[in-house]
Amino acid sequence: MGPKISEEKVKLLMDKLDALGKGDVLFLSGSIPASMPDDAYQKIMEMLDGRGVYIAVDATKELLLNVLPYHPFLIKPNNHELGEIFNTQLRTRESVVPYAQKLQEMGAQNVLVSMAGEGAVLIGADGNVYEAPAPKGTLVNGVGAGDSMVAGFMAGYMEKQDYRYAFHMGIAAGSASAFSEYLATKPEIEKVYRQLQQV
Repeated sequence: MGPKISEEKVKLLMDKLDALGKGDVLFLSGSIPASMPDDAYQKIMEMLDGRGVYIAVDATKELLLNVLPYHPFLIKPNNHELGEIFNTQLRTRESVVPYAQKLQEMGAQNVLVSMAGEGAVLIGADGNVYEAPAPKGTLVNGVGAGDSMVAGFMAGYMEKQDYRYAFHMGIAAGSASAFSEYLATKPEIEKVYRQLQQV
């Protein structure tokens, strides 16, 4: 449920976020603590609207759908979460494409869908669909792999402003973390990235 967060602390957070501007990156990830209003993500995005902040949202169903009118730079549902939104089951990379495109039509700029052992799909703001199978490796600890994927994508995009590169960096960071006991190191991510280039 998360800790109880006072109105005073929420205001402090909003004041800090109010300092963000062009080129800054903000991650809105996970559920909202019960003591905070359900529309906290919307309020944050409303406040930052038009400022040129890159906002990545990794949240489920209503939290995700409610931010789409504010055109987040990146959203990252997994295939199960995407299927839940549209009341269907999505098991293949091909099957997720039309539903991910619907989320883009609803406002998201980039839709990155993680699919564990099936790989990933990106509906890019450049109009292209990118897809890749999962890199080979042994699953050691999946905790944090989705967050690592979002971080890898954003780091890749900030580095080169290239969607294919960002997509591969996202997969490399997410997979490398899943193949590691802890969050992946840079050399581990680079090793998986090189594997993706050979496909």
